[in-house]
Amino acid sequence: MIKPVLLFLIIISIEILPQNEGAFQIVRLKYNGGGDWYNDPSAEVNLLNFLKANTNLKVKAEYKFVDISNDEIFSYPFLFMTGHGNVVFSDDQVERIRKYLENGGFLYIDDDYGLDKAVRREMKKILPGKDFIEIPFTHDIYNVLYDFSSGPPKTHKHDEKPGQGFGIFINNRLAVYYTVESNPSDGWTDAEVHNDPENKREEALKFGANIVLYALSN
Repeated sequence: MIKPVLLFLIIISIEILPQNEGAFQIVRLKYNGGGDWYNDPSAEVNLLNFLKANTNLKVKAEYKFVDISNDEIFSYPFLFMTGHGNVVFSDDQVERIRKYLENGGFLYIDDDYGLDKAVRREMKKILPGKDFIEIPFTHDIYNVLYDFSSGPPKTHKHDEKPGQGFGIFINNRLAVYYTVESNPSDGWTDAEVHNDPENKREEALKFGANIVLYALSN
């Protein structure tokens, strides 16, 4: 269960960025450019159900996506972005995402093997004075609930490279967290989608829980 002090911080965060029915949702970010932003829609649902079963966080466990151009993005404290292909943000979308992040929103990006070049290019448009930096394994995101003191798990072994976690900070707050060569969101999906071993799926869900709880408590 979440420690009482952590739960208190989570409640504060949800009040700052209210959600429908007072329950937390992970909201998928729909983007342009041709990348499959919509892949594996069971991922968020399973992670939310894991959070419901293992923490005190009230969740709404359903798939939800939002277009960048919709003001609805400002109602959610946690946006999730993934895919394999290209990403292109218009000038207006760049301004909207910047406003979202600067006003306390959190963006988690999971490279599903293919997004990296586009993500780094587009994030430079959004926060031109900021660069992705690798997050040290001692950071709270790696131990807020479950111990990941060796860094992001390697859910799918596409190659021999280790999983990495990068971040962009705004006023000392981790506003964007980005996993590369790790792909935990594939481990959140229904078991039959990628046929991952149960221990790998549980590991990925625990890691996802850490990301959510860290974001809501900061």
